[in-house]
Amino acid sequence: MPKVSFVNEKQDIEVEVGANLRAEARKAGIAIHGTVMSFLNPVTNVLNCRGNGLCGTCRVLVKKGMENLSPKTTIEKIHLAAHPETRLVSIGQEEEIRLACQVKVQGDCTIETHPQLNWHGENFWQKPYPNK
Repeated sequence: MPKVSFVNEKQDIEVEVGANLRAEARKAGIAIHGTVMSFLNPVTNVLNCRGNGLCGTCRVLVKKGMENLSPKTTIEKIHLAAHPETRLVSIGQEEEIRLACQVKVQGDCTIETHPQLNWHGENFWQKPYPNK
């Protein structure tokens, strides 16, 4: 069974192959939902889209094991590109940000919940769409 390691919570859980990351985290008591405005985090644990990929509050940063997760869904790609808060969080780490409700776990991975804005780092000030 795949092992999912949650960095912030210092907790590892074992899940079935193909299990939904959001559902398994919630079963383990891990508060997966959050916003940039941390005072809203308790609210988002109750008021969210229930795993439909619409609210973006279950976004996570994949530290290791991206190859062991399902590919990004169409809803996930649209949301990550269009939602203002999620877009700001993902600057500089676009490939590593995922919506937990859309992720199916296929193997071991390491996850950081509640990724924060990088206000002072170089990633925040870089161009979001570099010239090709």
